[in-house]
Amino acid sequence: MAVAAAVVAVAPSQAVALATPVPLGAADSFAVLAGQSVTNTGPSVITGDVGVSPGTAISGFPPGLVNGVQHSADAVAQQAQSDLVAAFDNAAGQATDGALPPDAGGLTLVPGVYTASSTLGLTGTLTLDAKGDPNAVWVFQVGSGLTTASASEVALINGAQACNVFWEIGSSATLGTQSTFVGNILALTSISANTGASIDGRALARNGSVTLDTNRTRAPPARAGPRPARPRGPRPARPRGPPRARRQGPPPERPAACWVACWAAL
Repeated sequence: MAVAAAVVAVAPSQAVALATPVPLGAADSFAVLAGQSVTNTGPSVITGDVGVSPGTAISGFPPGLVNGVQHSADAVAQQAQSDLVAAFDNAAGQATDGALPPDAGGLTLVPGVYTASSTLGLTGTLTLDAKGDPNAVWVFQVGSGLTTASASEVALINGAQACNVFWEIGSSATLGTQSTFVGNILALTSISANTGASIDGRALARNGSVTLDTNRTRAPPARAGPRPARPRGPRPARPRGPPRARRQGPPPERPAACWVACWAAL
C-alpha cells in the first residue's frame, strides 16, 4: 500500500501544465561547467566542452580525455555561466505537477514537473516513460541535495530523450559508484561523480566545483526544432528552340539504283 500511495503522489495532475524545455543558451555546448574548478582523476571521457568561470582551474586532462574545447574563465565560459543562472531560475520557477518521496528509486514517471522539498535519493532504478512522445520533458526540482546510490540508474523508455530531462538542485549533487545517470544537472553549488559513474547529459555547477573520477559524460544533442518547409514555387519553363520547319511538297523520289537494289534483295 505504501508503494501505491507514493506512485499516486507523483502522478502529474491534469489541472496544471506539464514541464516545458529549459533553455540552456551558451551552456548547451558544455558537458561539464563549474564556477570554481573542474577536477578529474583517472581516464574519464568527456564528450562536449569543459569550462569554468569565474574560477580558472581545470585539472586532470590528461589522463582524462575531452572531446570538445576547454574554456578557462574566458568569454565563452562567462556567458555559459550567465545563461546557466537563467536556466536554473527557469527550472525552479515551473509549476509543480507532483511531489516526490524521499527516494525516487522504483518509480515510473510520465512527463511533468516533480518536486522534492528537501533532499532526494535514488536507489535502484527510476524510469522515465515518454509514452511515445520524443518531445516529452521532465523537470526535477530538488530543494537541497541529490544523492544517487551505487549502481543506481535513470532509465528512459518509449521515446524519452536525455536532452529533455532537467535536474534543478538547490545545493549539490553526488552520483554513486558505477551509477548511470541521465539528464542535465543544474546545481547551485557542486557536482561530484564517484568512480565509474556515467552521465548521459550535463554536469553544470553554478558556484562550486565539478569533481570527476573515471567517468563518462556525454552532452546530448540540442533539442531539434521542426524542419522548415521547403519553399515551393512555380517550376521554371524549360527553354525551347525554334519549331522545326515542316517539309513542303511531295517526298523526294528515290534514285533508280535504289529501286534496283531493293528488287534484287527480294
